[in-house]
Amino acid sequence: MIKEKGATRCKQRIKKCDCLKRDDDDVAFDVAKKRDFYSMTRLSERLVRLRGLFPKPTRFLALVSLSYLLHLCKFLARFLLSQILPAMDNLFSDYFSDDFDSSPYRPHRRFLQDQDHHRDRDFAALERLYLLPYTWWLEAENEGDRGDAVLYTVSCNSDSDSEILLHLRKEEEPHNNIGVSARQYALVPEGLWLRALKRYNDFNNAVKDFGSIPYEEESLPDLFPLQVKIFVSWETSSLVAKISQKENVADFYDKACDIFNSTYNPVHIWDFSGQTTQFFLNDKSRLPNDSPGQLGKEVVLELQVHGLPDSVGGNGGNEMILDRSQTECSHSGSVIMNGSTDNVIPCISATNHFRGSSCRAIQSLGLTGLQNLGNTCFMNSAIQCLAHTPKLVDFFLGDYCKEINYENPLGMNGELALAFGDLLRKLWVPGAAPIAPRTFKMKLANFAPQFSGYSQHDSQELLAFLLDGLHEDLNRVKRKPYHEVKDADGRPDEEVAEEYWRNHLARNDSIVVDLCQGQFRSTLVCPICKKVSITFDPFMYLSLPLPSTTIRTMTLTVISTDGITSPSTITVTVPESGTLKDLIGALSTSCSLRDDETLLVAEIYRNKIFRVFEDPSDLLVEIRDQDKLVAYRMQKCNEPSPLVVFLHERLAENFGKERFENRLFGIPLVTRWSSISCGYDDVQKEFLKLINPFLMRTEDVLHEYDKNDGVNKRVSEDDELGDATNSAAIGNDADSNSGTEDGIHSSTAFEFYLQGIERAKIIVKKPLPQVTTLPGKLPVVVVLWSDKMLKMYDTYLLDSLPEVFKPQLFAKRMQESVSIYKCLEAFLKEEPLGPEDMWYCPHCKEPQQAYKKLDLWRLPEILVVHLKRFSYSRYFKNKLETFVDFPINDLDLSTYVAHGNSQSSNRYVLYAISCHYGGLGGGHYTAFVRYGYDKWYDFDDSRVESVSEDMIKTPAAYVLFYRKI
Repeated sequence: MIKEKGATRCKQRIKKCDCLKRDDDDVAFDVAKKRDFYSMTRLSERLVRLRGLFPKPTRFLALVSLSYLLHLCKFLARFLLSQILPAMDNLFSDYFSDDFDSSPYRPHRRFLQDQDHHRDRDFAALERLYLLPYTWWLEAENEGDRGDAVLYTVSCNSDSDSEILLHLRKEEEPHNNIGVSARQYALVPEGLWLRALKRYNDFNNAVKDFGSIPYEEESLPDLFPLQVKIFVSWETSSLVAKISQKENVADFYDKACDIFNSTYNPVHIWDFSGQTTQFFLNDKSRLPNDSPGQLGKEVVLELQVHGLPDSVGGNGGNEMILDRSQTECSHSGSVIMNGSTDNVIPCISATNHFRGSSCRAIQSLGLTGLQNLGNTCFMNSAIQCLAHTPKLVDFFLGDYCKEINYENPLGMNGELALAFGDLLRKLWVPGAAPIAPRTFKMKLANFAPQFSGYSQHDSQELLAFLLDGLHEDLNRVKRKPYHEVKDADGRPDEEVAEEYWRNHLARNDSIVVDLCQGQFRSTLVCPICKKVSITFDPFMYLSLPLPSTTIRTMTLTVISTDGITSPSTITVTVPESGTLKDLIGALSTSCSLRDDETLLVAEIYRNKIFRVFEDPSDLLVEIRDQDKLVAYRMQKCNEPSPLVVFLHERLAENFGKERFENRLFGIPLVTRWSSISCGYDDVQKEFLKLINPFLMRTEDVLHEYDKNDGVNKRVSEDDELGDATNSAAIGNDADSNSGTEDGIHSSTAFEFYLQGIERAKIIVKKPLPQVTTLPGKLPVVVVLWSDKMLKMYDTYLLDSLPEVFKPQLFAKRMQESVSIYKCLEAFLKEEPLGPEDMWYCPHCKEPQQAYKKLDLWRLPEILVVHLKRFSYSRYFKNKLETFVDFPINDLDLSTYVAHGNSQSSNRYVLYAISCHYGGLGGGHYTAFVRYGYDKWYDFDDSRVESVSEDMIKTPAAYVLFYRKI
């Protein structure tokens, strides 16, 4: 069935093509279709044979495991794609434009397929070419753009006014055949032209900024498109170019006549693109050996003519076109360029030249915005910062494709690098409109799937993944060697660092490594045996913490477990970004904590312990101002003993339901399990000891008992009232009173329940019941208070628990400020590793919480500084609005570099900032970029506007980009 349908479709398409006017090209077209028909027929036969493998698919699937079925499905998918894709390419290759196959996103597929099949499309892979005045090119180029050039002498042999026929003859001795009066031009690819134009623009901006030379807008060059047909004449061994009047704008055709008229002075073209040589090679490989005189295949070339004269009068032809009024016409829109249907650069249209209205286009070179595709401001911000990184821009405007690594399994076969390079070139095209980076976003999501979709992300996180992906796509190392890490063994740090760096470059060598990677010296010291381990690790950016200089006020309730000291409310001041260690230190000083005592800080929520702070490194930013904290003052225990919590319950009326139920109240009390492990007597004794500070005075007790005659009579008849109201005496004589009705604390005064997954009552003279507790939870004893006990104790004091901080109305907080050097010092200071980052000591043979110290050893050309404004924990997310004071023109890191003999500079200048405004829930990213010497621009998605330098320092600065000076 599949075979018949495929054959029918192909026959219908061939029959349809036969109805068209037939010429030589149509015959070749039919041959290709018949070849495609047989390819689809073979594919249908293979699918039928594949279907025969599974006569009973349900029975077959029942016999295999899920994992095996998954592998089988993947195998079948690969098999089908391997069979379908070549057939589909053959079937539709002639229906799509040449741009589909010549797209820079598919360069590797062309070489993997049959060379003969794609030989006819080699001309379509041309890059856009620009024809420039040779003298202008020599002034604008740099050493990186200089390469081997082929010189051609151009002669015009045109007998018709409607067509220009040019013959380009290659000169074997270039420098000996050029006269003084010759007009010389340079033929360069788009990337080199953009690089030269960028340097030309930077120079003009610098001249204007310094004011040493008057800035002349009239020196800006012109640009217009010219459609040329080129083929190889093997009879004369030259290239032949035809420029037709009907295929070009009339004014542009007239300019071409003036340019290439060789009546007065000879015309010479220096080809720096290498495309003309490729014409000869491709055309020669296409011809049979016995037909050397045959003409080559004609190729349409869209040539961008840049800064050329409109006359050939005697000054060598280096003056610019002065009269622009005649160039205005209705020609605009999309044209075919080198076989591509891409839109021509906006400035190519005749109404938008570099002179007049478009002089602003050159001055705004690189000031192109990016459209927000939906929560992609984080991506736009990072891209704009990278798109203005000087040497990175020059690299991607050049011939970067030759450095793409198609063999790296960690990369994207060059797709990410090609997408980024294409986007960057669009950003640097003169006069470009805001760009929608959809293709780039898709390629990035393929490399890092977390960026798929349209959720908000972190610009620094995207930057890290993007640089890593570009590095893998552009890694010059095809086969990574294995190098075993050697111990220092007392060798000098310089020798060890150089060995580490050589090993790193042997596996990682790209433009990203050249520009953005530096080297740390990492020192680990074992706290037990003092073993020292030194390694040298590469880094891509510095993530600096923000040390807080703001003091935070915190209020806690301190409850002692000695049974004597009353609860007290203490207010302390700690660093806003401090840790639990800072809080406990301040509390210890305020309450005069003894050496044999310790503090246990816990958060109370709804009369229960919500969480216990045990790790000294817990951040105080996780504690909100509305939280309620208790610090339990306890004796240090030599032997480990778990804690147990007493919760208070009382009978309360359930309003609206006309019945009573038990409800929690008061502050939970804490003791050790060893104090209550024997049973009911120990539980009651320990609990009475803990609540003793809440016992009311004797007159208060008598006042409460006067309200109840029966109770008052019993109290008056009790000769031991004074002793009974002393909770200390009660605690010491708990055994005698617990079982009597005459004692104030009778067995009915309190009821104790052991709470776990189930709830069991603790009975007098019986061991503690067995209950199951949840993992990680403290054992809980629930105490049910009788009405009599509620009147004897100050439950108001037991319920009193203030918040951590009660803000004042209209209170204004001071703006916190910190220097970037202080952030760097906090990053480089020695600190112990966390419990989850233990270091395996080779001497102790076990993990140790070692001390780690970082030092800067080798600084990169481009220094990316990430300010850690966002903090995350299990409970909260927080953003620091600290104002970081960072230098703009002179960041000097000389005092922080451990390698004192380094010959390179350690000073940097700021050129870009990625900013984040707002909070974690609804923030927005923008970018500040330095343009020229002292101009700054704000890139806010599509909007780009100039800002003053004093506006770029804000608390929103998130990622800083510095370049070495």
